[in-house]
Amino acid sequence: MRSCLKVLTSIIVAALAATMQPIAPTQATTVPLGTADASAPSAAGTAKSIQTVRWGPRALAKGRFEHTRMAGGLVLGSSTRRVTYDDPYGGSGRLAYDRGRWYSPRHSTGFGFDELIASYNASTPVGTFLEISVRGVTSGGSQSSWDSLGRWASHDIAFHRMSLGSQPDDFGRVAVDTLVTNPGVTYRSWQLRVTLMRRAGSGKTPTLTMLAAVASRLPGSSATSTPRSGARVSLLVPRYSQQIHRGEYPQWDGGGEAWCSPTSTSMALSFWGRGPTPRQYDWVNDDYAQPWVDYAARYTYAWGYDGTGDWPFNTAYAARFGLDAFVTRLRSLREAELFLRAGIPLVATVSFGAGELDGAPLRSTSGHVLVVTGLTAGGDVIVNDPAAPTGKTVRRVYKRGQFENAWSDKGGVVYVIHPASKSLPDPGKHSNW
Repeated sequence: MRSCLKVLTSIIVAALAATMQPIAPTQATTVPLGTADASAPSAAGTAKSIQTVRWGPRALAKGRFEHTRMAGGLVLGSSTRRVTYDDPYGGSGRLAYDRGRWYSPRHSTGFGFDELIASYNASTPVGTFLEISVRGVTSGGSQSSWDSLGRWASHDIAFHRMSLGSQPDDFGRVAVDTLVTNPGVTYRSWQLRVTLMRRAGSGKTPTLTMLAAVASRLPGSSATSTPRSGARVSLLVPRYSQQIHRGEYPQWDGGGEAWCSPTSTSMALSFWGRGPTPRQYDWVNDDYAQPWVDYAARYTYAWGYDGTGDWPFNTAYAARFGLDAFVTRLRSLREAELFLRAGIPLVATVSFGAGELDGAPLRSTSGHVLVVTGLTAGGDVIVNDPAAPTGKTVRRVYKRGQFENAWSDKGGVVYVIHPASKSLPDPGKHSNW
């Protein structure tokens, strides 16, 4: 659950998931990656197995194409398949669309994983959208069905971006944006499918420029990590409070406690000097402060989930402004420290109970998003917590062990948002970025 984001209140029925039918399986090669990081101590010797694969335009060329091609990214081909699509939130009935698909190589992780998150960067002119689907092979050798991880477009004109609900089967389900296997089931490999759609005959095309997937199997708890360095690091990230937006735009979940993710994503964008222009957010009520946050909430909102906390929708939104953005998991603050010392703040997800995070503006939460901006000389965590009542009170310092427990409880999820000119830290033996 992600309580600062609206909890899922409705499940989209199986008929909705079937509006675009899968085609026959395809075989593909696997791509080995590095070994797991051993730098963070773990409870009872249980390793945190995390592996991320990312494709840019050059790597996307290694997939299998069906009515798609490469032209500065993955685009629809000159010939497409004609299908119909009924937007369940649009009210227009079934409309004709041109469809193309791309299939990733089948990727073996080298460990049994139980969760997977895909993220992507793309442009989607009005009248186009894309869908990301995943399937896996269990450790026992059985193949799952295709599950949708979301249908996305940067716009909300004539199409509503959406989470399709849990789609349960014998092997797993989808929790908003995350593939989660059933108890006792792990997957040994996965494959992604990208579906590109445009209104029939329009000549427009979505363009996918980056696709990523992070697969993981995590222990229930870990020991607190030790800092890599005793030197303080603190990035000057603008400070925004989600609470000043209470009651704004109920059609996009109403602001306030529901907007932690778009507020945090907006802080990361502003750190890099990016975000929507005044002309783009001139529809926002003149009485509302920081209208770029309202804009972010509108364009990260997921129908079906009925909230703004879909993780890949937030990174896809950030990528609209010329940044590279993806979702991954980190094993500990030692890995986060590499990003901070490279000058890259991280948007992180946390959950905690009463008394478990001293100094937090929330008493407890089953899901919250904030920005990690630095570390004290003693290794405690400096954050911009948007749940604070005002921008002046957003900066907080949390005890390292308490924060790491709260963050690890959500699986160490982060949004990595940066310009291409700012290199990511050397991953070394890491395999999660």
